[in-house]
Amino acid sequence: MTTPISIPTTPKRALIVIDVQNEYFTGNMLIEYPDPQLSLHHIGLAMDAAKAAGIPILVIQHSAPENSPIFARGSTNWELHTTVTSRPYDHLIEKSMASIFVGTDAKQWLEKNHIDTLTIVGYMTHNCNASTIYQAAHDAYQVEILSDATGALPYENNAGYASAEEIHRAFNVVFQSNFGAVSSTAEWITVINAGGVLERSNVLVSHLAGRVHPSA
Repeated sequence: MTTPISIPTTPKRALIVIDVQNEYFTGNMLIEYPDPQLSLHHIGLAMDAAKAAGIPILVIQHSAPENSPIFARGSTNWELHTTVTSRPYDHLIEKSMASIFVGTDAKQWLEKNHIDTLTIVGYMTHNCNASTIYQAAHDAYQVEILSDATGALPYENNAGYASAEEIHRAFNVVFQSNFGAVSSTAEWITVINAGGVLERSNVLVSHLAGRVHPSA
């Protein structure tokens, strides 16, 4: 079978810490999978490793109007989690849309720092992370996703029900198939310390493997 795509360059990374805010732990939007305390632990590890490796850290904070039931600007739940505030970072961006690129200076900051690779941690896998990942990939950035330093919550609506685990797993499989390289935090730390790159797959390889999976 065809081997996964390997990016043959030395990446200039930035760690993108998306919406690690109290809302996801004490508010109306409770992260369920992976275990939120575990994902917070890995976010902290990623920030520490990035700092040690000289990788700039961009922190994102989602804001909604003061009367909003979620992410109300100025509220305790809107505030960044102490996992982030207890650590140094290089730039803070406040956003009101899903993608970090909409209505912010994210692209300018990335260009100023000559960044070509975005490493994504934070929340939610399927919303702000996904929107950012897709836009970054379309804008020719390389993308890395630390699956155990991100997380999802369950949904039910007129289209049906999906658990947090189902959403998180499915989105990461899709990311790996075309938009970025998905790894654990431990694997990423090993790679950055060795000056290497993460591998990703492609849609054909992913599809062919899916067709012969035992559950197919």
